[in-house]
Amino acid sequence: MSLEKLKIIPQFKINTLNISLSIIWLFHLSGIIGILYLNSSWFVSVTPLILTINFILLVLNSWKTKNFLKILILSFSLGFISELLGVNYGLIFGNYSYGELMGYKFFGVPILIGTNWTILLVCSASIAKEFSEKFWLKIIFGIGLMLLLDLLIEPIAPILDYWKFEGGIPTFKNYIGWFGVSLPLHFFFHYWKVNINSYFTHHLFLLQLLFFMILLLKINDLKIIDL
Repeated sequence: MSLEKLKIIPQFKINTLNISLSIIWLFHLSGIIGILYLNSSWFVSVTPLILTINFILLVLNSWKTKNFLKILILSFSLGFISELLGVNYGLIFGNYSYGELMGYKFFGVPILIGTNWTILLVCSASIAKEFSEKFWLKIIFGIGLMLLLDLLIEPIAPILDYWKFEGGIPTFKNYIGWFGVSLPLHFFFHYWKVNINSYFTHHLFLLQLLFFMILLLKINDLKIIDL
């Protein structure tokens, strides 16, 4: 009798989801180890590539979902426009500017930041829909997840050359702005019933949470990184 029939060796299906999960776990764990203990500058410099890969994998695992394209366009556009207003006029989030790490900019805003808004929205909203059937509770819970991640990122962002606020730290206006921009995005995600069944979004959000949580705990070590 074969080991497979005895179920001693678990079966691993080679499909888009499992390949995608393997890639994001490998990249995020490697990033944590690399930034903290190896060539920190190099691992930080590949952030645009990792963000691009995350976005591509998100699309590959979600594109068949009804209304996914609509929420992708909305989140990318609204997120990017809000950043344009923030960087150039100090509106919504306060006075801040982006570093050079995130790649090509349009009026001071990296093009990739639109993909980041899409990733955060889709991941947080997909998790939120699992916790409640009530429309507004799903929206508030999803916004809360996005704000939680932003709270972890903000102290690390200037160290990694993501962005920097005037005065060094974001004001309360930043978090009000995040709430204001996230609200319509989460509203339409659930209004359009974007029912993503793949657990890729759950893993990706968890990994980003762990990534920035660990870096935040090691923030004293990060301050000596030469970028």
